Amino acid sequence: MSKSGFVKFFGIPVFIAMLSACAPQVDIHGYVPVATDVASIAPGQDSQETVLVLLGEPTTRGAQGSDTWYYISSTVHRVAFFAPREVNRQIVAIQFAQSGKVIAVDRFGLEDGRVIDLNRNTTVTDGRRLTFFEQLLGNIGNFSAEQFIGG
Repeated sequence: MSKSGFVKFFGIPVFIAMLSACAPQVDIHGYVPVATDVASIAPGQDSQETVLVLLGEPTTRGAQGSDTWYYISSTVHRVAFFAPREVNRQIVAIQFAQSGKVIAVDRFGLEDGRVIDLNRNTTVTDGRRLTFFEQLLGNIGNFSAEQFIGG
């Protein structure tokens, strides 16, 4: 087989495989009820039991002391080794009164959110920052052999 035949036979399929690896993968997480079901909830009339039967179990419930149910769905695109990118987010928030009746039904999307960096993995310290060599050479003369030997 000649070199050009080898390239055509093996090179083209390898090139196609590399291109297909760059195709975005779509991940869908969570569940948001159908808009008509959400629209049928009547604030002031429907209770938690009615909402549970109509919409199902919420994705999460509000923090302690808060009677809010959240139905959350998000769509994330992943391409090769790049960072995943959220392209769609839908949130339905249903607030309940102490009596268990619906107070409000709100819808939020990706455009309503904001990015919050919860963990930066850095500790900010005050003072002078020394380089590695300044730290290494700064300890010369601070210790004596007697301190290590016990004399």
